[in-house]
Amino acid sequence: MSEGSAELSFLPMQTADLNAVLEIESVSHLHPWTRGNFSDSLAAGHWAYCIRPQLDQAIKGSYLDPAILWAYCILFPAVDELHLLNITVSPKLRKLGLGSRMMAAIEGVAAQQSIPRIILEVRPSNAAAVSLYQKLGYEQIGIRKNYYPADPKLGVREDALVMAKSIKLEP
Repeated sequence: MSEGSAELSFLPMQTADLNAVLEIESVSHLHPWTRGNFSDSLAAGHWAYCIRPQLDQAIKGSYLDPAILWAYCILFPAVDELHLLNITVSPKLRKLGLGSRMMAAIEGVAAQQSIPRIILEVRPSNAAAVSLYQKLGYEQIGIRKNYYPADPKLGVREDALVMAKSIKLEP
């Protein structure tokens, strides 16, 4: 079985997970979240999940080892929308469909919680993420000017594309 076909296990992120989360975060983003950012999200009650292979498919010492963190996400539930604050897949496991599968699970959570819309920000320069979101039906609804730090030495910042998707709710 390949990593991309294993069943995912979404487990609530705990403080004990932060070292593994920060290891992936630090090599995945130009300006990674800090331990404090993650701790603040946990303390604020954001929905934070670590994604690992399911225990019944575990193979110790491989990427199917449940001790290996594959990905994580941080969600902020508001009254009528679910804001995706951070979604990151381990660089070693990209291009295997995990991002799409995670987004499908997040959309399922929104539907289950009767939240009719998911909203997110993404760097225009993150072409892979923009393409994924568009493929999944997210549409650009705005731009946040100078949202992301791009080069702190030069004081340059990058806009954020604001994207959203309506979630079909059961009557």
